Amino acid sequence: MTKRHLARPFGALAAVSILALTAACSRDAADTETTATNSAATAPESVIEDAGPTEADAADFIAEVEKWTREFGEYYSRVAWVQATYINYDTNWLVTKADTEATEKGVEFANEAKRFNDLDLPTEMRRKLEAIKLGVNLPAPSRPGAAAELAEINTRMGAAYETGKIELDGKTVPRSDLEVMMGEIRDPAKLQEIWTKWREVPVTADADGNTIKSDYAKMVKLANEGARELGYADAGAMWRSRYDMDPNAFAAEMDRLWGQVKPLYDELHCYVRAELNEQYGDDVVPLDQPIRADLLGNMWAQTWGGLNDLAAPEGASPAYDLTDQLVAKGYDAEKIVKTGEGFFSSLGFEPLPETFWERSMITKPADREVACHASAWDLDWADDIRIKMCTSVNADDFRTVHHELGHNYYQRAYQDKSVLFQTGANGGFHEAIGDMISLSITPEYLKEIGLIDEVPDASKDLGLLMNEAMEGVAFLPFGLLMDKWRWQVFSGELTPETYNEGWWNLREEYQGIRPPADRGANYFDPGGKYHIPGNVSYERYFLARVLQFQFHKAACDIAGWEGPLHRCSVYGSKAVGARFNAMLEMGASEPWPEALAAFTGSREMDGSAMVAYFQPLLDWLQEQNEGRSCGW
Repeated sequence: MTKRHLARPFGALAAVSILALTAACSRDAADTETTATNSAATAPESVIEDAGPTEADAADFIAEVEKWTREFGEYYSRVAWVQATYINYDTNWLVTKADTEATEKGVEFANEAKRFNDLDLPTEMRRKLEAIKLGVNLPAPSRPGAAAELAEINTRMGAAYETGKIELDGKTVPRSDLEVMMGEIRDPAKLQEIWTKWREVPVTADADGNTIKSDYAKMVKLANEGARELGYADAGAMWRSRYDMDPNAFAAEMDRLWGQVKPLYDELHCYVRAELNEQYGDDVVPLDQPIRADLLGNMWAQTWGGLNDLAAPEGASPAYDLTDQLVAKGYDAEKIVKTGEGFFSSLGFEPLPETFWERSMITKPADREVACHASAWDLDWADDIRIKMCTSVNADDFRTVHHELGHNYYQRAYQDKSVLFQTGANGGFHEAIGDMISLSITPEYLKEIGLIDEVPDASKDLGLLMNEAMEGVAFLPFGLLMDKWRWQVFSGELTPETYNEGWWNLREEYQGIRPPADRGANYFDPGGKYHIPGNVSYERYFLARVLQFQFHKAACDIAGWEGPLHRCSVYGSKAVGARFNAMLEMGASEPWPEALAAFTGSREMDGSAMVAYFQPLLDWLQEQNEGRSCGW
């Protein structure tokens, strides 16, 4: 989860108003302002006064939006691609200009869509109109200059984050290197130094005195003003309205799902804290307090895979290291991507187009600044699909490639739908697709493609499950609280003076972690995570983690698998591929429960498959934690 991201509709085009499309049922107040149709120009005055928009007007408007979205979307995608793969003053200027135009047009379209609120329209037309209204990721106010100001702020925040560096041991070190170091260093003092220095970046002023924190507060004010013009309580409520349900009902649904999987996280937290206590002692890791955030092997403590060597059950570690195997077998970045393509081909999907290989950025260029955050791109609403990664030959990037390609195959599957429906069924679907494929990277799969020679016996399953849990289970509360924090910010519950306090309250409540040093109101620790200054909504990652296992169980059932769920790989199953593609092709043309049912047979998101997948590990953790004082 450290490097996965989707571009268009959710990534580089997040600021492009009508391209971040996830349709939902809106409850906007009707806009009573109407305009007369051309044919009404010669009608009697009383008719003109009474005339309102018609179904034909709505159809014409939708067609206009679709045409503009297709044409401008491709233009913007190409501008954004150049900026992401060649960051400098000029490309930042270009993307800011494109952002401005897109935001202004998106707000214009969203406000015009409200004209049709009271019309009784066919279901598809109504869904398209709601998509137009809800497609504005950060809605600028309609007043002159607001869209340009918002676009400039967003570009500045994104560039400040991507180019952020710190001074360490007399050297200038970029974030990507710092991430690796956080997973390898075990000196608490050095970890604390790296952790705290990276968090200086969001409060470091540029030449004009702007910081990520000050820009973020300006962004919140502008986005809320724009959201209220569209009829939403605030920008957070608008984001939650994209899930085919009431915003408050969606928040409750997130809490319900968390309740299903929380016992699994609680046992893992208790066990890992005890292992860290053995490593560092009571002074560094007291057994009655939350865990220090810098000790968990990850810059943001969002996943704990960097501690696999400490957490591994004794004698249960697999007899191979995937990173070592990739190196030993002569893999390079391109071969890793070719292997990912091969997985999807085994399910019956067509090979990636030649342009994918010609135009993707698979490795980091040595001569310029780029956005290394892994992302999948669809630049023309059709076949120009790409990935952008600074791929290294390691296990994490091997899985990330499978994940990112999942986005690409999803993008290609729904290319025949209206551009307004070319997105995931809900925000979690796109992320869950690739994550589901990652669960099929089992020892059996690795042996079949020649990466390992022998499949470890069942006695090693606990080690494999622990590795998975340190990534997937550890991530759950972080995936939930990121947007809980933003909802509180957008609603006004948190202000710039309490941004940091609210952040750490949530991290302690849900994750059971604490900062390694005092964090006053002057800091902006949320800004040290890409998705905050990048304004990428995060609830999708929590939902994806839940849906990943629900999809995996459904796929294994389709494939006729009868063994333990964690041993199932659907590699080579054409039956899974056909049913899978049927869901992918739907895009967002139907409410997400319909898409979910098309593949899983259920219309409800369900965390029980995740618990079932990890049940052997859960049983073992409960045994290990017996007699310990868990909680914080």
